[in-house]
Amino acid sequence: MKSADTKARRGLLVILSSPSGAGKSTLARRLRNWDNSIVFSVSATTRQPRRGEVDGQDYHFLAENDFKAQVARGEMLEHAHVFGNFYGSPRQPVQEAIDSGKDVLFDIDWQGAQQIRNSALGQHTLSIFLLPPSIAELRRRLEERGQDKPEVIKRRMLKSWDEISHWDGYDFVLVNDDLGATEARLKTIIQAIRLRRIQRPDLTDHVRALQQEFEELS
Repeated sequence: MKSADTKARRGLLVILSSPSGAGKSTLARRLRNWDNSIVFSVSATTRQPRRGEVDGQDYHFLAENDFKAQVARGEMLEHAHVFGNFYGSPRQPVQEAIDSGKDVLFDIDWQGAQQIRNSALGQHTLSIFLLPPSIAELRRRLEERGQDKPEVIKRRMLKSWDEISHWDGYDFVLVNDDLGATEARLKTIIQAIRLRRIQRPDLTDHVRALQQEFEELS
């Protein structure tokens, strides 16, 4: 699907959060396939590039001093220190994207979501939390993926409740008990929030034109 009327609206910062195994990555891919005006946020990091990773495409790779300087200048929408490295979301490319009518998709946790909501672009944020139908189902999905060793799955399960406990800090919360139904609900939410007055800078000019037309008829 090609998004219509992107020039007539301002883009959204769409935050998707969930515990690992709740379907977030799959739904993010489906949203991108549905609408090409939705782009992924490319994070910045101080860790070293892995084999095959491309600077500016997979991550923006920064020296630690440069990263900290950008944070100090307010150039990161959110940032965190994880396993000895810094990660963050640069503001400028996000600003440019939403100004051109593109929605920027963030796959971040509740702390990053809170920072973005409190940032200069917070008014354009749409945050959505995905809940699993049950803890047993969450474990089953992690095991069926076949990507992690049992000890990794155990760590993910232990972390999941901390993530779920922050569900009430989001604009929308969906129980992902059916992937197709959840995808449909996500699309409905995004389409509705795109119509908020603050996302439609074109409306000011339209109302002015109506006013001028009214005055000419008077």
